[in-house]
Amino acid sequence: MTVKTSPSAAGPGNRISSGRRATVFGISAAVLIAPFIIAVPAASAAVPTFPNNIVVFPDRDFITIEGYQEHIGETATVEVTRPGVGVIGSAESVVGAGDVAFEVNHPGGVCWGAGTALKVTPDIRSGDVVSMKFGATAAGDTSTQDVYVTAAPVLAADGVTVTVTGFIGDGANQAQIEQRIVDPAFRGTPIGRRDVRAVPGPLTANVGYSSSLEFGIAGPNTFTATYVFDSRDTAGIAAAAGSGVRVMSWQLEDAAANRQGLTIAEFGELGGPGMGGCPNGPLQSGPAGATDVIAATVADSLKITWTPAKAIPGTPAITGYRVHAVAQTVVNGERAEFGKRIDSPAAKTTTISGLNPAETYDVFLVSVSSAGETFPAVHAIPVTDIVAPLVTASPQSGSFRTAQQLTLSSNEAAAEIYYTTDGSDVFLSGGTLSALAVLYTQPVNIAGTTTVNFAAVDPSGNLSAQGQVVLTITNDPLPSTPTFSSPPLAGTGSVTLNWSAADPGAPGLSVTGYSVQAYTADGAAAGPPRITAGDVTTLVFDGLAPDTVYQFTVTASNANGASAASAKSDPVQALGAVVANAGADQAITRAVTATTVVLDGSRSTGTETTYLWEQISSGPTDPDRVTLSGPTTVKPTFSLPLFATPMTNNPLTFRLTVTSGSTVRTDEVRITPIASQISVTGARWKSRDFRVDGISSSVGGTVTIHSGGPTGPVIGQAPITAAPAPQTGGVFTYRLRTSASNPGSIWLDSTRGGVVGPVTVTAG
Repeated sequence: MTVKTSPSAAGPGNRISSGRRATVFGISAAVLIAPFIIAVPAASAAVPTFPNNIVVFPDRDFITIEGYQEHIGETATVEVTRPGVGVIGSAESVVGAGDVAFEVNHPGGVCWGAGTALKVTPDIRSGDVVSMKFGATAAGDTSTQDVYVTAAPVLAADGVTVTVTGFIGDGANQAQIEQRIVDPAFRGTPIGRRDVRAVPGPLTANVGYSSSLEFGIAGPNTFTATYVFDSRDTAGIAAAAGSGVRVMSWQLEDAAANRQGLTIAEFGELGGPGMGGCPNGPLQSGPAGATDVIAATVADSLKITWTPAKAIPGTPAITGYRVHAVAQTVVNGERAEFGKRIDSPAAKTTTISGLNPAETYDVFLVSVSSAGETFPAVHAIPVTDIVAPLVTASPQSGSFRTAQQLTLSSNEAAAEIYYTTDGSDVFLSGGTLSALAVLYTQPVNIAGTTTVNFAAVDPSGNLSAQGQVVLTITNDPLPSTPTFSSPPLAGTGSVTLNWSAADPGAPGLSVTGYSVQAYTADGAAAGPPRITAGDVTTLVFDGLAPDTVYQFTVTASNANGASAASAKSDPVQALGAVVANAGADQAITRAVTATTVVLDGSRSTGTETTYLWEQISSGPTDPDRVTLSGPTTVKPTFSLPLFATPMTNNPLTFRLTVTSGSTVRTDEVRITPIASQISVTGARWKSRDFRVDGISSSVGGTVTIHSGGPTGPVIGQAPITAAPAPQTGGVFTYRLRTSASNPGSIWLDSTRGGVVGPVTVTAG
């Protein structure tokens, strides 16, 4: 008899209507930020399409789902995924009518864990991806933006100016940022609404105030919102707004000016359950409990088995377990208790001995981690099991050309399976385990003809019937598994594949042919395999659907049969009638003078087509923006500028659009500048002698030495010359013999792109 238990679910599982509709603090999905030119960043292609949207409140671990009115009455699943970790939170809810389809972790919505097995409120952070799906069909996702307010509003001495500062990560789009101060008291002022807003650009007049939003004033990756109010009273309301201070960041803006994929970071708000009864956060609850817990009575002992627990993603690792048996009989207000501590997270069984055979016990099992213990404990009532387990084997008896992996399994998860490989019995008379029997822990490799006997015993001591398989291994050699020797090459409705020749398997054998199977993106086989004869190791796999992505496997055959299939090839898209090919990505080293870079679209369709090359940049002020010469030709060029502070070394991305009639195809290419690297080997100062020595990864160019910061006053310059043999690269020395004081710290940059600092100047 098997007793299985699992922790009970926490939190409500149904939506309680709150009447909140379209109340995401005055957010409008169609707000223009003039006069900026909005370039769509390299965001997820799955960001919802207006009027659908996903709004993330990371500080409150709260999600609002807007739109999706074509799914009213359907159940949606929301998941929060952390890259490199996995799903850290999930919930199900039914889509309701109105602008707000449903909410998670907010009064009137559902708790995290509603309808799912992950009973935890996730601690949502920047970079986490919030996704929606209906069944297995994806319905959009949003990446949590790396933006937040860093301090409470500051009221200036003039009594009317209020500033708000914050952080903006490199991945956020400056043109899609707003800072807002929300306080219902604003409605009683000339402003007449519950919030004031600052959008990118200089100070601009609004009703009752003027505002601006600028970047980099307080340092790298910062923003500063400035408000100048018409009255001191209104400024006082803004300065005291507290948790009403926030920054909002959208992932992209579509062609109709609808802004999609929104993160609202609220200053001072706390995460965790948004309403009573919802599950705690990942560090406020104990670890997940073990499952399939079985407590079996064996004489004066209890044998407890379980399936090891799995830590919730993003929580501390499980380090072990605590299991105890509590007598049900009360004596003088007390009950006897016995227990064990197990210091292995992989443990799945223990025995508690010395118990009273006439007593009935409750068994409690908890997982242990640095966050505490499982609560509530997993509870099992011991039972006497009189049913013998059943054991099955795969494969069954038969003849095989190659070695086999024999898998044994029992219908009772806690049963122990034993086997022999010499044809002898597993259990001897009286139920004694044979000295030749081996405990089964993993599939058994059968390399030659073998008779395997097997049987199982469950925690209560019940023995299964003995089973047997006879595996005859003929060891007919098969070819080795071939591997693809180069990436697939796309053609129009076809793909060219090349692979390495397989070893035929043994002397005297030869490869008789290869079989190539195509698969669509969902992993399904795309029609029958294609066969090549003899030693042919290339194939043009034609008849494929244009503009469709495929992967391929290849197997080799000899007179005995086929090898195992190769790993799947890289994905490749069979081309349609119109092709856009922007060429291979490049890494470019900048020369002493500006480098001319040629973009190459010559592998695109060339008949009755037009071309348009565009740089994908963050806006007209992007420091890496370049000017293309001949953007409507097949091979436009641009000048890669010299490295110089404050330029960056970011990759440059260009999109090629090929148009033929009503058909449009696009492709992108990335050009990565390679900067020179410099370092300082010595910086010393003494009276009337200041010297700086260093090395460079390249020869040529000039090093400039600054004091007071990377763009501070220039102390001097030094040329980069070739290092003496056998060293490679360049060296530089700067020496100044004056009575100037010790600068303390210096910063250096080279015309080849190297930057280093601050470097401490030693005295003496």
